[in-house]
Amino acid sequence: MRPLLILAFASSLLAAPFEIVRPIISDVEGGAAVPSSFEHRPGETLFFSCRVAGYQKTPEEKIHLAYTIQAFDPKGVPLDVLFKNDLVDEVTPQDKEWMPKIQTEVIIPPLVPSGAYKIQVTAEDLIAKTKAVLSVPFNVRGHEVAPSETLTVRNFRFSREEDAQELDTPVFHSGDTLWAKFDITGFKYGTGNKVDISYSISILDGTGKVLWTQPEPSTEQTESFYPKPYLPAVFSIMIQKNTRPGDYAIMARVTDASGKQNHEAKAAFQVE
Repeated sequence: MRPLLILAFASSLLAAPFEIVRPIISDVEGGAAVPSSFEHRPGETLFFSCRVAGYQKTPEEKIHLAYTIQAFDPKGVPLDVLFKNDLVDEVTPQDKEWMPKIQTEVIIPPLVPSGAYKIQVTAEDLIAKTKAVLSVPFNVRGHEVAPSETLTVRNFRFSREEDAQELDTPVFHSGDTLWAKFDITGFKYGTGNKVDISYSISILDGTGKVLWTQPEPSTEQTESFYPKPYLPAVFSIMIQKNTRPGDYAIMARVTDASGKQNHEAKAAFQVE
């Protein structure tokens, strides 16, 4: 084997592998990495960065990298569109320890389940024709809503203020404001993950007689890249001063226009 070929062969054996290194997920831009046990919340923005090592240069000391980044939920559903970019730069011998930096923001959709998520980075060295892939895990603690194959209402809960602690026993008094929250799931999606949901609220007495019905239904007609696994609903009404003590109930009538489904759900409360 000729000396030059031997040198080239030996150099290729000694060359560092092309790889993605030093991944960081932070909750602030330019911040330190959060612990691997850290639980992010729906709606948060993650600041992600990593470095690329083992790249090759042209005779003109140029590098050319292409990369993509995408985050996925526990079932492998992407949270947002694929982020693509490339990097062209000049790397002199004095910069031999320098590693290109990849960075972007990852927005967690506001309605996502709890679980183990990941950010997947794919980088390609367009000069050496090599590729590297890295998956970086992170955890999300979301609002728990059990899935359903058909339209249903889950997690009916009551409070006396919108953001107050839920009542273990939904007991109210004349003059109180009753806040009710529930989750709608099991609906079908239209084009672009469109949801078309409407619901109306009625108040029933202890015999099931309708005392009051919401004049106009509340509606949710939205599209999103990430399919919403559920829709939160909220309602409030003031209990009148002359309300007779006794057993009452809230009834929610829900319509899923995309899936042509209807559902009714009731939740009991008391007035003392």
